[in-house]
Amino acid sequence: MRKQKKIIVLEKVLVQDYAAEGRSLARVEGKVVFIEGAVPGDVVDVQLTKNKSDWAEGYVVNTHELSADRVQPFCEHFGVCGGCQWQMLPYEKQLFYKNKQVTDNLTRIAKVNLPPIAPIVGANKTDKYRNKMEYTFATRKYIPTEEFRKMKAAGVDFNSQPGAAGFHVRGFFDKVVEIDTCHLQHEPTNLIRKTIAAFVIDNDLPFYDIKKHTGWIRNLLIRNSTLGELMVNVVIAYEEEHFRVKLLDLLLQKFPEITTLLYTINSKKNDSLYDQHPITYFGKGYIMEQLEDLRFKISPKSFFQTNTLQAEKLYSITRAFAELNGSQLVYDLYCGTGSIGLFISKDAKKLVGVEVVADAIEDAKENAALNNVQHASFFAGDVIDICDDAFFAAHGKPDVVITDPPRAGMHEKLIKKLLEIAAPTVVYVSCNPATQARDLGLLSEKYIVTRIQPVDMFPHTLHIENVVQLKLIQ
Repeated sequence: MRKQKKIIVLEKVLVQDYAAEGRSLARVEGKVVFIEGAVPGDVVDVQLTKNKSDWAEGYVVNTHELSADRVQPFCEHFGVCGGCQWQMLPYEKQLFYKNKQVTDNLTRIAKVNLPPIAPIVGANKTDKYRNKMEYTFATRKYIPTEEFRKMKAAGVDFNSQPGAAGFHVRGFFDKVVEIDTCHLQHEPTNLIRKTIAAFVIDNDLPFYDIKKHTGWIRNLLIRNSTLGELMVNVVIAYEEEHFRVKLLDLLLQKFPEITTLLYTINSKKNDSLYDQHPITYFGKGYIMEQLEDLRFKISPKSFFQTNTLQAEKLYSITRAFAELNGSQLVYDLYCGTGSIGLFISKDAKKLVGVEVVADAIEDAKENAALNNVQHASFFAGDVIDICDDAFFAAHGKPDVVITDPPRAGMHEKLIKKLLEIAAPTVVYVSCNPATQARDLGLLSEKYIVTRIQPVDMFPHTLHIENVVQLKLIQ
């Protein structure tokens, strides 16, 4: 018989600081305790989920005192939806802890000599800042415990519920929070989502069951731009032409703001669309965005920074760190649609971009032509496969390497190649300071860190961008 695990609750714990990934921490009798759902300054009871000799993890089960730093969250879904973890903190405190997180990661993990870390660049706009939103339609609506108990006592038939349209609950892959209003993107985003949900319910069509892999309506992706363009991609699990056409026509009729309307039939078990084929129903199949005096084409599967206004700041910092004078050959690794490379291209002699998503590379080529950048070349493929000796021999040894990898950071094989190539300057743009710090430690064999600039791209979340300049040791 399996032994029942003992429940341990630490009482009246003073939360002292923030740790990584949005968790707070406290020290109890010499042990570090990582806590979900608390703010430094709170006094709480913590139920442990892990308990080791020198550290533990847990979550708040009771609050005795609230931190003086707390503010009222502006979203009614805060605490249930996992999208904005820090709305209960004033923005200046969010920036303080993000700056601290960069400092802690680089100091603790990289273990290299660091220059002073510049104060984080904050956002002027902290709501309606996203140019891309992704919503999920699912049969299982997340119901908070107390509400669930009341509904159960009232005899509600949970199997008869129509489903939910919103965001996945943190820690529950099969449950979705029903969202009334998300404040991260301009309207008509919420109205479009609600219109689709109402149409599906009115026509007795099934929401997607993530566990059983059945149902029709799956996802909704909405992109907008500062130029006033709006892209909507409706993702369904299988073709149902009559209802599909009826739904898409309804969206066009009700929302004349839509400049491009697409649909994608995704019959896979996962929601990723990188290997799917969005079909254009109305419009040109893409939207245009502008950064400074450059225009960019963004296709439905292409990566583009989701905060346009902050992207301009991030790219300006990257350009400054590259220290170009018109004579350098620049490699832009993980280049996406070529936005960073093209943004700095007028100060470079030649630009070479590499990206694994083929559609993004096609956009990069079109973006180069659109902006009359004739000294740029873009190549599709994984950087660790493409950037070999033959590639560098064919295109030249870089003077500057800009690398903007995914959250996992750079592959060790690429780091070894960069050390071998030994470009005089490397500019490392990261969305995860922890993996960036790991990579800086590996690059320290030949490089020193000379400049560091954190940037807040996502207010109210725990995410941080950080730009680091490295110089070859002479």
